[in-house]
Amino acid sequence: MTPDRFFTLMLLLESRDAVTTQELASALGVSLRTITRDLNWLRDAGLPVTAQRGRLGGVTMPPGAGLDLTRLTPDERDHLSLTGLDEKQRAELNASVESRRALSKIAATQPRRGHELLPLTDVVHVDSRPWLQARASGTTPASLIGAVRRGRRLRIEYDSPRESCSRDLVVDPYGLFAKAGIWYLVADCAREPRMYRLERIATWKEVDQPRRIRESQTLATVAAALLDQWEHNHAIEVSATIDRTQIERAQRIFGQRLVRDDHEESATGRKVTIRFLHLEDVRALLPFGSAITVHGPTEARAHLSDLATNLAHHYAPSPTS
Repeated sequence: MTPDRFFTLMLLLESRDAVTTQELASALGVSLRTITRDLNWLRDAGLPVTAQRGRLGGVTMPPGAGLDLTRLTPDERDHLSLTGLDEKQRAELNASVESRRALSKIAATQPRRGHELLPLTDVVHVDSRPWLQARASGTTPASLIGAVRRGRRLRIEYDSPRESCSRDLVVDPYGLFAKAGIWYLVADCAREPRMYRLERIATWKEVDQPRRIRESQTLATVAAALLDQWEHNHAIEVSATIDRTQIERAQRIFGQRLVRDDHEESATGRKVTIRFLHLEDVRALLPFGSAITVHGPTEARAHLSDLATNLAHHYAPSPTS
């Protein structure tokens, strides 16, 4: 259990008479199995956590039996209530100092036991950055968080990979979202939800207007809807055979967009379907070279042929004089 999840779980248990495991899982963004494991961990640590089955039941903990929160400042509570961030991401938000101070205050109030295990923070370290990720440039989370928390509209200059020049946009921010070590600004642009990579926001400034987000929408709901759209919506399905030695690599790159056909496998390859949002996105297959054979649709094969031909011409030896 991460320190921030432990803190949030304790807050939920102390602030309510009874709460269901499903409510705890939803609040913390984890599975029921994880919540059950966390509750067992609290019991093993000597905290009086009880669970009552039935319509009027739930998980309870007597008042005053858990954390002594009276020593925490509002800022310290606010910072620790963030769940799912590792130490690097807290530093990127300028939140690590407040978090460490709050955790040290809590640790100082806990009774010591002779058989106490080593603290999880001493034996577990989390780094959510992808491997070989370059140092991010552009806007940092710490520089933008203040403007987002003030609930103002933002004017951003955004360098889109699909545009030849940067775009000037006015957006209504819901907040900042970290995914796989990359920070995004989640915002409405002309009432349509979007995610903007912070490293591609060249400049930004606050607009002297309050944000105008859609009613009943939150950062969590908008981010979840965008992720679901990217993972499941597509404009083109490519049928292909991938060399068996490359199938795991392809799964890491394409994730849920790659669907294996377990009924069609030869000695050298496996039949798959890969979903792409745009035809242009099939260029992601080029690094696989001859280890992947695209069967259809025709426009995907034609586009890959054009891309490969252009690449071959680009690297063709210069004619000798």
